[in-house]
Amino acid sequence: MSNFSYKVFSTVTSKKTFYQTAKTLNVTPSAVSHSINQLEQDLGFPLFIRDRSGVELTADGNRVLPFIQKILNDESNLRQVSDSIKGLNSGSVRFGVFSSVCINWLPHIIQEFKANFPDIKISVKQGNIREINEWTRNGTIDIGFTLMPAPENLLVYPLINDPIYCITPADFNPINGSFITRKDVRNENFILQQRDYDQDTKLALDYYNVTANSLQFSIDDQSIISMVESGLGLGILPELALKKLSGNFNYFNFSKKYERKISLIVNKNQSTAPSIAKMIQIIKNFLRTEYSNRLLWV
Repeated sequence: MSNFSYKVFSTVTSKKTFYQTAKTLNVTPSAVSHSINQLEQDLGFPLFIRDRSGVELTADGNRVLPFIQKILNDESNLRQVSDSIKGLNSGSVRFGVFSSVCINWLPHIIQEFKANFPDIKISVKQGNIREINEWTRNGTIDIGFTLMPAPENLLVYPLINDPIYCITPADFNPINGSFITRKDVRNENFILQQRDYDQDTKLALDYYNVTANSLQFSIDDQSIISMVESGLGLGILPELALKKLSGNFNYFNFSKKYERKISLIVNKNQSTAPSIAKMIQIIKNFLRTEYSNRLLWV
């Protein structure tokens, strides 16, 4: 229904090249280039910075992205409502998630959803908290899992408080035998996953006087465990991240309680789409079963 150039613009912002956009939309690269040039002429300013490696949005392109994405999302919602009236199940759900949610929650949620609504398309983008918040805000995704505090102008559903632990080698013993104090971590290195280095982790490290010089970074949570096992330092991971990790390690509470609050965020313009409403209910049902009285969402 909408101008095809809007779809081309949205796809280019995601794929970063005209060639990949052409493959995704099943058109020629010259058609993509022509469409973007025409849209830039219509708007009166450049949307992309072009170089040999690909394209990047200009500042003006970033400003118009949420508006163009809203037009595309509204069209998708209209199609869903139309299909629903005609008795069809169609539509899409676009997720933004960080690693521990992607590993531990999403497979169960998607499996349950697909069993009930097999014709609804699901896509997943994994990113850090900042990226997920921005994707939800500008309408690139519909539903995001994030940490509090959540951005303004989004629907926010607090889910659970996720305790944060200190990860140690199996033979490590805290001085008091049960929890980690400042004396335990004095002169110790900490190994983090830089991609998920959130503010709750930083609060804990700051309280225990862990300096930037004492931080090492790893690729993922399992790599952190491997490095801790090897005696390269201590780790700091939330409960959800530990659920499917294996290795010869131990974990302890800190002397001061730390936790992160995982929340669901939804783009307001997308919240009334039938597929999104159905997915939100599936998510709530799953978490109610998993966490019962720990679930913060009433």
